[in-house]
Amino acid sequence: MAEHRIYRMSVASVYVHYVAKAEKKGRTRDEVDQIIRWLTGLDQPTLEARLADKTDFETFFATAPKLNPARKAITGTICGVRIEEIEDPLMKEIRYLDKLVDELARGRPMEKILRR
Repeated sequence: MAEHRIYRMSVASVYVHYVAKAEKKGRTRDEVDQIIRWLTGLDQPTLEARLADKTDFETFFATAPKLNPARKAITGTICGVRIEEIEDPLMKEIRYLDKLVDELARGRPMEKILRR
C-alpha cells in the first residue's frame, strides 16, 4: 500500500492552517497548542522545537512522549471518513488532531474537546 504524502509533510506546514482556522472563528493559537499538547503529551517548549525543526507527521507522532488514552473517545467524521473506521494507526492520529481542531473552530468548549 502506498504511503500517504501527509506522513512526510511537516507538522509546521499544517499547523499554520490549524491556527488560521481557529483564529478565524475567534479561538486562539494557545488553544490549538493546548489541544496538541493534550493529544501528544508534549510540553510547550518541545512542541515549539518540533515546529521549528519542521518535523514530519510520522516522526512527530512516533516520538510523542505519551499519546493520550482518552483520544480513543474521539469519534465522528473528518474529510468524509469515520474516524473509528480508519485502520492505519498514523492516519488515525492525524485525523484525531484534525477533528479536535475542527471542534475548536466550531466553538465547542475546551472541556469537551479534551474529553474531560
